[in-house]
Formats: sequence, structure tokens, C-alpha cells
Amino acid sequence: MNEGLSMSDFLRDFKSYTAKKLIDSIANNPIESRKAWMLSHFSTHGQTNALNKEFQFWQNGSHPTSLYSNEVIQQKIDYIHDNPVRAGFVADAHEYLYSSACPHSPIKVLES
Repeated sequence: MNEGLSMSDFLRDFKSYTAKKLIDSIANNPIESRKAWMLSHFSTHGQTNALNKEFQFWQNGSHPTSLYSNEVIQQKIDYIHDNPVRAGFVADAHEYLYSSACPHSPIKVLES
């Protein structure tokens, strides 16, 4: 991270950049079967939020946390893995294909 950039500024820029790229990827993917539903959902939420111009992809706000110990890192990994479970997409974290919790996921975590 650039030393002159605060964590808040970095997260703002990261969320803006990734939201634009992901929305563009969804909109221009000819085989995405949920394209209309997703774009409509992001557009509806964007129109009700004065902080967005068109689409809202990310939640507003951020709460950066320093990853100062293995325990805190594991807590955050568990939280991320449990998001699809809390959303009701799957019963167990390892069942969600696009998660590092799934052994068959195309997403791979590099070991240090």
C-alpha cells in the first residue's frame, strides 16, 4: 500500500475500481444467466443512495482491521467463509464453489 494513502482512502479506491470492473464484467458477459437480475438489483440500490451515481455494488462504509495475529487472521477468514452460509446460499461454507473454503473452488489461496 502506498505510504501516503490512508486505509480509508485505499478501501474507497479499491471498492470503486472493483465495483466498476465487476459491473462491466457482468454487463458484458453473454453467458451470465443472472445478468438482468444482478444489474437491476445493483441499479435499484444505487438509485436510493446519494453516494452512488448509478450502481451500488459494495455496502457503504468500511471498518478496516489490522491483521496483527494469526488468531485475528483466522477469525476474519472464518467470517468471510461463513458469509454465503449467513446469506442462505449454502448450508456449509465448503459447499460454496467460489470460496477458498471449498476444496474444488477455482479460487486458490497462496500459502506463505
